[in-house]
Amino acid sequence: MRFHPFPDDLVTAQRSWTATYEELAHPAATHTTLLRRRLLHLSTQLHYHPYWAHPRPAAGRAELRELVREQRASRGRAA
Repeated sequence: MRFHPFPDDLVTAQRSWTATYEELAHPAATHTTLLRRRLLHLSTQLHYHPYWAHPRPAAGRAELRELVREQRASRGRAA
């Protein structure tokens, strides 16, 4: 497992955002209003997280998304 500078709650929120987005993108998705509201809530939580209060490199948000993608891929292989 590689080191990452992100707080655990920020990574968890990004994981939840990614899972919700994928569920909403699925053609047979149900409860789309609920999923959209959850996505909006998580987007706000991610955008205004205190971690971003200090100047960070612009690539930080992309790095967070990539970290979550890598974790999801490695879990898929391990299962």
